[in-house]
Amino acid sequence: MKRNTDCGSLRKTDANRTVILNGWVHRKRNHGGIFFINLRDRYGITQVTIDTEKNTSLTSICDELRNEYCIAVEGIVSLRPADMINASMETGEIEIIASKLSILNKSEVLPFQIEDESKASDELRLKYRYLDLRSNAMQNRIKLRSRTTFAVRQWMTSNGFYEIETPTFIKSTPEGARDYLVPSRLYPGKFYALPQSPQLYKQILMVSGFDKYFQIARCYRDEDSRGDRQPEFTQIDIEMSFVQRDDVLTMTEGLMNHVFKSVMNIDLPKSFRRLTWEEAMEQYGSDKPDLRFDMQLKDFSQFAQASGFQALKDALAQGGAVKAVVAKGCASFTRKQIDELEAHAKIYKAKGMAWMKVVNGAFEGGASKFFADNTADIIKGLEAQEGDLICIVADANRIVANTAIGAVRSKLGKDLGLCDSTKFEFAWIVDFPMFEYNEDEKRWQAAHHLFTWPQDQYHETMESDPGSVKGDLYDLVLNGYELASGSVRIHDSEMQNRVFKIAGIDPEEAQKKFGFLTEAFKYGAPPHGGIAPGLDRLVMIMAGVTSLKDVIAFPKNSFAVSPMDDCPSEVDQKQLDELCIKIIQKEV
Repeated sequence: MKRNTDCGSLRKTDANRTVILNGWVHRKRNHGGIFFINLRDRYGITQVTIDTEKNTSLTSICDELRNEYCIAVEGIVSLRPADMINASMETGEIEIIASKLSILNKSEVLPFQIEDESKASDELRLKYRYLDLRSNAMQNRIKLRSRTTFAVRQWMTSNGFYEIETPTFIKSTPEGARDYLVPSRLYPGKFYALPQSPQLYKQILMVSGFDKYFQIARCYRDEDSRGDRQPEFTQIDIEMSFVQRDDVLTMTEGLMNHVFKSVMNIDLPKSFRRLTWEEAMEQYGSDKPDLRFDMQLKDFSQFAQASGFQALKDALAQGGAVKAVVAKGCASFTRKQIDELEAHAKIYKAKGMAWMKVVNGAFEGGASKFFADNTADIIKGLEAQEGDLICIVADANRIVANTAIGAVRSKLGKDLGLCDSTKFEFAWIVDFPMFEYNEDEKRWQAAHHLFTWPQDQYHETMESDPGSVKGDLYDLVLNGYELASGSVRIHDSEMQNRVFKIAGIDPEEAQKKFGFLTEAFKYGAPPHGGIAPGLDRLVMIMAGVTSLKDVIAFPKNSFAVSPMDDCPSEVDQKQLDELCIKIIQKEV
């Protein structure tokens, strides 16, 4: 029996219609010879009623049915009695009075129940991913991803962008994360790499005169997994010619407005808030601040300097910073809760966290004794109120102080329920440092990547003072996540070589890795820039979940393994011999 409708479409207007449904047994109930089956497919659930006293030929089949049996049903659409209408089901006004029933395929005992939201462990869900994907939650998330991808393509193509595929097998140019390597059978000892991003190729496309490019690009990075990171991921890769920073930002705002309106019927601001990197770090302690709640960081330096708290004064004497955050209404926190905040700060290199509570107009607990003589000024300066908790971090390195107290702010936001998953707060972070110093290797390196145009005012002092150089860089952040990163690119081979040199890449190495790009720049390369929003991360935030695994059909686990198909796996010796590869066991 081939279906002529689906399990989510029938309404009371279909009464008396004969239909055939195919789907899975979601639930079965036996009420003394009257069987009720909730039949499920991608489109919804419909109740099927079978009276085995009137249709005795179906008794044995009904007795046999179990959850997740795949079946076909033929019957007549019937209106439910008024007192039996199920308002929680879209098909709740009708039921199918079955006349025929057949089993298309049986199901073994389930490792976990198929529910709206699976309660099984992540490992079990990934082992039986094909069952997990049947859940209503996963069906809706994959649907959301599909609709989002379509909306992106719709907006990009309607705004003059060509969708162009770039190679999956590329030259290995490792910078930052490790490349995934693919051995060449035809050229033993040589390897392709899987792209960490299409960066070089999209710049080549601009040199080629295509002007506006985009791609739903698969990217690969051999790095440790975490909730918002996967070894293989998808980004919305975009590049444009003859543009400056504001052109790219405005384009991206238009894209996000279209996606959220068409997919979720949410109106976003036409323009997003902008913060410089310094402002973001000083005000929120993060270059990807969560702006769904305020709780800005406060400069505590003047109060530390006037106190007897020597550790804070020492940090200032070494050119560092003392920063505080005021947690509203948190004077009720226990010592255990405060210790958890301090432990979180230490993850971000803080040596400790001072604290005190505002109680009856004075300070209590923690470091309060050091500030008893200056209570009123501190309360006024920090805009603290009765019942607040003040948390303080100091460090000789200003970035460490900001980052650690920023991490405390982020934890407080989550612990206090201030991170509303139905709220979407976008912001641009601009004017990033171009270079950062690698203490381990004693050299400067690109803070983002090597192909960013240094802002014009720093061109004369790049080599003499790399640490002060700002790149024409920009990140789009959303709800505490970096959603997209981009920049105006270098389009001049001389400038590109200057950047390579500052980053410690000698001319021979630069030619070997990137020579094809710098060679292309010699042939009238246009000024160009771009951005690459993460599709997985965008859908994750839209869906209100915190793990990429919940919006990718077949993700890897935290160890970069797929439990369902046992990937990665060993290959046979013949394949290795063809590739001239010998496996050497790693010593533990």
